[in-house]
Amino acid sequence: MPGLGTSFGRGGATTSLQDLSHADAILIMGSSMAENHPVGFQWVIEARERGAKIIHVDPRFNRTSAMSDIWVPLRAGSDIVFLGALINYVLQNEKDFREYVAHYTNASILLRDDFKDTEDLDGFFSGWDPEKQQYETESWAYRGARLKKDIYKRSKGGGHAQDRGGEKIQANEFEQDKTLKDPRCVYQVLKRHFSRYTPEMVERLCGVSQSDFYKVAETFCSASGPEKTAAICYAVGWTQHSKGVQLIRAAAILQLLLGNIGRPGGGILALRGHASIQGSTDIPTLYDILPGYLPMPYFEEDSDSITEYIQEHKTDAGWWANFDRYIVSLLKSYYGHAATAANEFGFNWLPRLTGDHSHIGYWIEMAKGNVEGLFVMGQNPAVGAPNSRMERKAMAKLKWLVVREMVETETATFWLDSPEVSRGELRPEDIETEVFLFPAAGHVEKEGCFTNTQRLNQFHEKAIDPPGDARSETWFMYHLGRRLKEKSKANPNPDNAGLDALTWDYTLAGEIREPNVEEVLQEINGRSVVDGKLVSGYKELKNDGSTSCGCWIYSGIFPSAGENLARKREPRDFLGHGWGFAWPADRRILYNRASARPDGAPWSERKKLVWWDMEKKKWTGTDVPDFTATKAPDYVPPKAAQGDDALGGDRPFIMQPEGMGRLFVPSGLRDGPLPAHYEPLESPVHNELYPRLESDPAAKRLDSPQNPYANSPDERFPYVLSTYRLTEHHTAGGMSRYLSHLAELQPEMFCEISPQLAAELGIRNRSFVTIATPRGIIEARALVTSRIKPLKLDGKTVHQVTLPYHWGYKGLVKGSSANDLIALSQEPNVRIMETKALLCNVLPGPMEHGPKALEELAQVMTGHKERRQE
Repeated sequence: MPGLGTSFGRGGATTSLQDLSHADAILIMGSSMAENHPVGFQWVIEARERGAKIIHVDPRFNRTSAMSDIWVPLRAGSDIVFLGALINYVLQNEKDFREYVAHYTNASILLRDDFKDTEDLDGFFSGWDPEKQQYETESWAYRGARLKKDIYKRSKGGGHAQDRGGEKIQANEFEQDKTLKDPRCVYQVLKRHFSRYTPEMVERLCGVSQSDFYKVAETFCSASGPEKTAAICYAVGWTQHSKGVQLIRAAAILQLLLGNIGRPGGGILALRGHASIQGSTDIPTLYDILPGYLPMPYFEEDSDSITEYIQEHKTDAGWWANFDRYIVSLLKSYYGHAATAANEFGFNWLPRLTGDHSHIGYWIEMAKGNVEGLFVMGQNPAVGAPNSRMERKAMAKLKWLVVREMVETETATFWLDSPEVSRGELRPEDIETEVFLFPAAGHVEKEGCFTNTQRLNQFHEKAIDPPGDARSETWFMYHLGRRLKEKSKANPNPDNAGLDALTWDYTLAGEIREPNVEEVLQEINGRSVVDGKLVSGYKELKNDGSTSCGCWIYSGIFPSAGENLARKREPRDFLGHGWGFAWPADRRILYNRASARPDGAPWSERKKLVWWDMEKKKWTGTDVPDFTATKAPDYVPPKAAQGDDALGGDRPFIMQPEGMGRLFVPSGLRDGPLPAHYEPLESPVHNELYPRLESDPAAKRLDSPQNPYANSPDERFPYVLSTYRLTEHHTAGGMSRYLSHLAELQPEMFCEISPQLAAELGIRNRSFVTIATPRGIIEARALVTSRIKPLKLDGKTVHQVTLPYHWGYKGLVKGSSANDLIALSQEPNVRIMETKALLCNVLPGPMEHGPKALEELAQVMTGHKERRQE
């Protein structure tokens, strides 16, 4: 997530689940951790039993709220107001951990005179281009910094490459005011930026009383300083917003001000949505990065030369000065002996980005008839993706569709039994899409790895063989690649040079010829090309083609033959060392140089983690130091120093070229160097903080006849809608609605509404209700519950309704898909959709079915639909 990457240097959780038990306070927002991460939640409970205060801020009272000391309901989509007010509370009351802030953050760095804040420009930052609808970010740079060309092309890729921090700033060239008093220093700009984020504004925009806000602020912000730390946990309740990256940025600013990054019991824990979501960005299923957060090259700009590509992305100072080692070693792992210095290690065999190749981008092109074929593996977009109605109709324009699944999902049969078929929008006889359904092995039917929430890679064993023709993903991709390589060999073509060069030589076992996945993990770890010996870590990687490595941040996971650290199950300390492997280098708490004072001594005995051993002249402690082990705290870099040598001994954030945590992000984000409150793309109120702007100007609405939006506000759609997950079901339900015990536990789609809204609409508990947005219409059982409360926003009552999104029209239990209601939209940095704050209408009684469902939606859209009584 770029919110973490641009703030600290890496796009992963800064701490471990086990370390939560050492927190003095834990703030959980954008997550129901007890329900969706119940195994990890045990350490929250352990912290509470040790005296920590647990705070849950969420629109809906749930199991997490029940186990917390403080629950605060707020309006979905108003989180930045709440977090901004916490930041303002810290700054106005001098609650910041000043020695930490002064030494370890960019608070003292001066900004350019041409930088203008949202407070100066009515909600815009400087650099906004109204014609291009994007920011030119040069004015955000530090004063005195030497700039490089912008590192990603705003018209094309996403921002996942920013999970590794910014590259636009060269070396340590900037001006500072270490007194933090200069009005152009980051600290003073921050104070002015958040000055209007007050408890009064929280009450008016979030619906949170001032007394509740102060209770949270005093509880959380008091857990700061040498003797105390506090942690923040979040999940997709933050990320799936049109300003999701900036939500996480706000949390990063708060934690840096309080001195809670890199210290035991502190940090930010990004609770990933399900197994190996972290792994799927590390070794990506994303379109805009290569393994280890190396940017995918762009057509035209990066096409011709690996030298230019490296110069574009390599930094003078900080750890990304080693960028060339990582990309060359990656190319050697792809192409083996075919990758040579003479052919730039096969750099020109890599595919190029030519536009928006994200999920949403693909489906928009699919709807236009511009996509011929699609592989769907581990996903069920027919009910699990935004505006599922539009996505199902778009798949009808494919020539072919391959679905690999354990069961026949809605995606596999969209052409036969989808709601669009029953409504007459699609006719099976008119759909030319040829569908191939391949049976897939479940996770217990294959061995491999998961990389979870805390960057922890764990190897799992195969329990049983898959049934019949079911195969693992490794088997499928290996044998598909083998057949393609054989086909290319039989029909030579220069365009296939990269395919021909791919190393594809894994050992095959058994009658079905299953590839050896530990050999894949060894390839990821890296080895010497000269003698074949596995490398012990990423510091051994070279830029001359003498090493190969499939993902540099995982290097060290398999340091020698027979030593698969991901298999380890022998925890030896409170951080879990000895259980699996946490990237990078098995560090459990990132940036842990900050756990010591600038002089290298622990901040306190109670919160000691890593410190400088004066006798041994090296860093030591409980964790693996996230710092050069022999670099003394008083080290001052020579003027011409490069790479890690250019960072002083008191610069903990080694991935950043300035070595500091970023309160202000000078490069790498598309929608601003600081978080600012913008309303969701659909909102029940106007933006009181910045009346000139309703929503984030850089976010993409993607408004179209197939993807219409409500107004903000809109009398036709007066209620706030948010979606969430249940413990008993998994994502779109493909792995849970087909299992009898889980189906019995949660048998039916439901909608949570407050008793007040139910009384207003004449709705009884467990009766049917119809929920509509401009995109679609669904039905659900009403769950009338005081867990959802009406909120007062500046005198206006706002009702919120919430929906789980696990149902579809197949399985043992069936129901409407909440994702039919969600809009296609794109957050500016990573193109994620907004699912947690939309507008809807709720009507008593079941919805119409067949063609009449569309008539009913049309009536709602025109405002002519009358409320029905059951």
